[in-house]
Amino acid sequence: MKILFIANSFGEDTTRYLHGIARADGKNWKVANLYIGGCSLYRHYRNMLSGEAAYEFQINGHKTGIMGSLQQALLSDEWDVVATQQCSPESGEEKSYEPFATAIAEFVRIHAPKAKFYVHQTWTFETDAPRFKLTSYTNPADMIEAIKHCYEQMAKNTRAWGIIPNGEVMYKLWQERANYGIEAVHRDGFHAHKGVGRYLLALNVYATLSGRDISENSFCDFDEEVTPEAAAAARAIASEISAKYRELNKEYAKEAL
Repeated sequence: MKILFIANSFGEDTTRYLHGIARADGKNWKVANLYIGGCSLYRHYRNMLSGEAAYEFQINGHKTGIMGSLQQALLSDEWDVVATQQCSPESGEEKSYEPFATAIAEFVRIHAPKAKFYVHQTWTFETDAPRFKLTSYTNPADMIEAIKHCYEQMAKNTRAWGIIPNGEVMYKLWQERANYGIEAVHRDGFHAHKGVGRYLLALNVYATLSGRDISENSFCDFDEEVTPEAAAAARAIASEISAKYRELNKEYAKEAL
């Protein structure tokens, strides 16, 4: 499978281990992330119109130093899945999504007609994160509900094949972290921890898109230590949430056909 994320640093977090997790399951996935730090749907839309070579191409979880445009990336291969997202501070603000999301989805369909378009649900901030204090929310529970609503609406508006529910898995692991002896799910209050956080995200993408069992996935090449207990928790949560969304995504797929 060949997967392209039109994203930012949250896409970088999500794709760091995805290629490795697929390989551990005997699958050769090509995973690309188009990276601009903090990039919003509005900026992706502007880049789409301008053709600016503004993105760093990250391949299989690694930086390449190669810069290019959105169109170049879409035409560079025959992608099976293309996913995009809103920037994290605006992810719960419904008015920030359109008309940009719909226009990007149509651009993807023109330039990558064989690809299934997905929306990549981003995640909330921790309560004491400086960025959280700049939002309109009083607690992460309210923020994640707003994020879920916005991505559901984005999926409907863009006729997406489904939602990759990384917001839900991150929130669930953050809530339950003490049960597994996990000190941090985020590294700075909002980006994913370079061990268990990034592992959880990639597991969830793999399970959501492949439909395969991840409960015994053997990948363990982490940038920061992940205890066996934390790894097991990540696999269990990703299995649970991806299974729930697999049923929901069947309904989105009917509209995408």
